[in-house]
Amino acid sequence: MDFYMKLPRNGKEFALFLGIVASISVNIIAPVISGFEVGFSLATWRQTLTILPVMFVVVVACVLLTHMPAEKLAAQLTEETDSFKAKITITILINFAMMSILMTIAGAMIATRAISLAPFQQFFYKWPRNFMIALLTEMLIAQPIARWVMYRLHKSK
Repeated sequence: MDFYMKLPRNGKEFALFLGIVASISVNIIAPVISGFEVGFSLATWRQTLTILPVMFVVVVACVLLTHMPAEKLAAQLTEETDSFKAKITITILINFAMMSILMTIAGAMIATRAISLAPFQQFFYKWPRNFMIALLTEMLIAQPIARWVMYRLHKSK
């Protein structure tokens, strides 16, 4: 029942779900990671705001790129009898492992507005931190809000 009520049922609902998750994620994750990179300040936050539109587009592209492989892998790791929470947790873990790998590299290039080898050279130092920030944001804030919106939308129909 939770799958039916809390997750998108069609393309239009998926677009809404993705828009909610991406908007919340970009507005939390990018400023927090920027703060860790160059220090938490009002100037850092303002600078981060300038890249959010580009970051939003890249996040949506990464979600679309990783969505199906993550769901297929999660289906292989879970059983039909597993609970909704178990399945969604595994799916989120896999999806955000893939996304955090892509975004650790792409996000650094977008933030610095330069294509360089630095994100690759610093990857193993920065990826675990970025993964945890993204995972906590998704599991505790963005995904629950988006699932609540889907639940309310489906309940109203």
